[in-house]
Amino acid sequence: MTDCSNNPVIHVVDDDAAFRRSLVFLLESLGWSVLAHASAADFLTACPRPPTDFGCLVLDIRMPGMNGLELQQTLRARGWTPAVVFMTGHGDVELAVQAMKQGAFDFLEKPFRDQALLDAVAAAVRHGDTQRIASQLREQAQTLLARLTPREREVARLVACGHPNKQVARDLDISEKTVHVHRQHVMEKVEVGSAAELARLMLRVDPRALD
Repeated sequence: MTDCSNNPVIHVVDDDAAFRRSLVFLLESLGWSVLAHASAADFLTACPRPPTDFGCLVLDIRMPGMNGLELQQTLRARGWTPAVVFMTGHGDVELAVQAMKQGAFDFLEKPFRDQALLDAVAAAVRHGDTQRIASQLREQAQTLLARLTPREREVARLVACGHPNKQVARDLDISEKTVHVHRQHVMEKVEVGSAAELARLMLRVDPRALD
């Protein structure tokens, strides 16, 4: 079942006006908010940066001027990796595979069933929400960890790996008392109460931080 409760906006980009209108009608009939764009350039003009209410991008892979794949690459170059559902014509599977390798969420070969599109859009929006939340958590973690001094970062990493103060002191060639003070400062600055929470915070920023 399609969930439109948060009212994210679906952006449709296709140069075929009649087909574009039919997609808008279909999506709006299920309660989605939809904005249609006749070209990749029109979309870039309307959305020079990620909108806060962005749901997903339903994008034709072959269009005059900038094609769908080039639009995807342009957005990636701007640091934006939206959830994209590509629409492809017969014989475009190779392009669709390339798009998937570059981060597209899904692709549908025309002609496709209405329900296939609705299901793909709903899944893409959920995927986008998950990515957005993960990005927000990562940015928050980066902000907190940026408060640490270089020495505190060294202590934080070892503490997050589960090392006791005595071992941290030995590894860093400092006194155990100094480790204790640094450890307290780390916990206060990054607003956590345990080594496990500290580890979770560091791994949000870099999955290899504790390797």
